[in-house]
Amino acid sequence: MTELLRTPLHDSHRRLGGKMVPFAGWEMPVQYPAGIMAEHQTVRTKVGIFDVSHMGEFEVTGPDRNAFVNRITCNDVGALEPGGVQYSGILTREGTFIDDCTVYRFDDKLMIVVNASNVAAAWEHIVDQKGGANVRLKDISADVGLIAVQGPEAEKTLQPLADLPLSSIGYYRHDSGKVAGCQCFISRTGYTGEDGFELYCRWRDTPAIWEALLAAGAAPIGLGARDSLRLEMGYALYGHEIDRNITPLEAGLGWIVKLDKGAPFTGKDALGAQKARGVTRKLVGFRLLGRGIARQGYPVWHGGKQVDLVRSGTQSPSLGAAIGTTFLPAEAAKVGTRFEIECRGERIPAEVVGRPFWKNGSVRKAG
Repeated sequence: MTELLRTPLHDSHRRLGGKMVPFAGWEMPVQYPAGIMAEHQTVRTKVGIFDVSHMGEFEVTGPDRNAFVNRITCNDVGALEPGGVQYSGILTREGTFIDDCTVYRFDDKLMIVVNASNVAAAWEHIVDQKGGANVRLKDISADVGLIAVQGPEAEKTLQPLADLPLSSIGYYRHDSGKVAGCQCFISRTGYTGEDGFELYCRWRDTPAIWEALLAAGAAPIGLGARDSLRLEMGYALYGHEIDRNITPLEAGLGWIVKLDKGAPFTGKDALGAQKARGVTRKLVGFRLLGRGIARQGYPVWHGGKQVDLVRSGTQSPSLGAAIGTTFLPAEAAKVGTRFEIECRGERIPAEVVGRPFWKNGSVRKAG
């Protein structure tokens, strides 16, 4: 059995009573003693902090860095200014996801952030495409600690610890400075639908920043609430809404695919052809109309036949309703469409609803 990796905050998670579980090869806290429901509501109403040091970071430098990253991702790096952050995808030649990612542009480099479960696959894919590009690729994942600060009180809590005005950092922008005396760069991004920041720092400095945030009143939040928060926003999670069998066009992420950016990119031909002929299925959000919770993997029925499985599903803490995602035939993927989900042998009615499910997040007021 392979030994699980540990983030620099492992001892703190234990001290705080975190329930540790295996996740993407790491030992991570799924929840703390307060419980997932309380942690979820803390992020929606106050401020919580997440250890996301298990994420992967790749640094790209050299004269061809912008052109190279534009070729290996589907969004348009050319539209990204220094100090900007961009959500994008790393795709196969068939136009399906190797991973979704965020791209950070600096004056002299780019950084690609990928999911912990896909670090090795994404790195191998990127290196394989280097060819004759005049770039230097470096996997800096083992050197970088990462803390997410999320919630309507994120700025108020973080500002006394920072040496730069956080109000000057717009949504999906980043800047450099010190937090709790430690050098890092701060992006106004997140995965919860609330205002917040992600703090990239040296691996060894992560505990000092974490402890300062705890002392400032931020609550530790585990993977359980992270998942319910992102699902309420309809955000994609690799292995659920996106994977190597799903394209951005099918997953409702066509907005990150820039077919006309003036440069070829991996998957462009396949996506161009799919767009021309039209997708046959679309990702939808749903609300369960009967009693129960639609868990991942439950069969989905429409028109008398099984059409998919539940991709993500939970009881929404903010809405008090069972929600989830699945794929439906394109002609049925309209708000109001009724279908059924097989929950423990019983077919329960469900209805397509718009996403995000939660529409009152403070992120809409940020930046």
